[in-house]
Amino acid sequence: MNNVLVGIDIGGTKCAVSIGKTTETAIDVLAKEQFPTPASPTLAIQTLITTLDHLLDTLDLSASLCAIGISCGSPLSSKKGLILSPPNLPHWDNIDIVGPFKEKYHVPVGLQNDANACALAEWKWGAGRGCSNMIFLTFGTGMGAGLILDGKLYTGINDMAGEVGHIRMEEDGPIGYGKRGSFEGFCSGGGIARLARHLAEQAIKEGNPPEFCTSLDDLGTITAKSVGLSAQKGDLLARRVYDIVGHQLGKGLALLIDLLNPERIVIGSIYGRQLELLEPIVKVEIEKEALPISRKACEIVPAELGESVGDLASLSVAINTVE
Repeated sequence: MNNVLVGIDIGGTKCAVSIGKTTETAIDVLAKEQFPTPASPTLAIQTLITTLDHLLDTLDLSASLCAIGISCGSPLSSKKGLILSPPNLPHWDNIDIVGPFKEKYHVPVGLQNDANACALAEWKWGAGRGCSNMIFLTFGTGMGAGLILDGKLYTGINDMAGEVGHIRMEEDGPIGYGKRGSFEGFCSGGGIARLARHLAEQAIKEGNPPEFCTSLDDLGTITAKSVGLSAQKGDLLARRVYDIVGHQLGKGLALLIDLLNPERIVIGSIYGRQLELLEPIVKVEIEKEALPISRKACEIVPAELGESVGDLASLSVAINTVE
């Protein structure tokens, strides 16, 4: 039986080709190769195909190939197989990414944005296993969602379902997704850094510099990670930053619980790394904001796949395409 899947991940700085073999309950990644993303889409596609040919030949798996999955940043059209000018991919304007792989390999080829791809991976092989209704939140560089509803991926009319980062949480606040006070503004790596810079600047001018930034010259070095490390050590301003983030995350989760009534919300990246800081605040906010009957039916858990999610995301698009 053909059970070999190929995953293609196209990012702003690098592309990766992964080959996996499915078992009854998991997938084994057999090989992976990556390279810097060429500026030319044509050259990128040619290099992806050359890389895939090399891996398939090396492993002698060409005859067992079942499907190919492609993960890329939004916007895109999964139905037409087009990449539609993502901000991190200049010159990728209405690029047919699915066609060349279908013509070359004669197997089903699927395309999804990276949040949807990660949602599929966590649903198939991670913290969402066994769910029929699950929300995956990226909570990394940005804040996006992948929605599994009634046992299948929901993408919306034009692949824009799950853009929760654009929801305005407050009239004022850090900018994220081009909107001040948005969910992404408060709950993303960039948003946390911007919030921390704003509060640190005030504190330094008042003569109370935080541990993560002792002078105005160092404001540009602040990251979500450095603030998190200081918060774990007990720095009061760093804890205040994560307190604000936790309240906004809880409010956003309550909104999603009331709207979609999921059985599980899986949260990636920063949530798992800062679980001790964020989880108690999130629980209090959800208790206050969400409908009790929906709240009690929903688990909030950190993602399980960790650093391997990038490899498994595009492979999960492949298996979702044939299923």
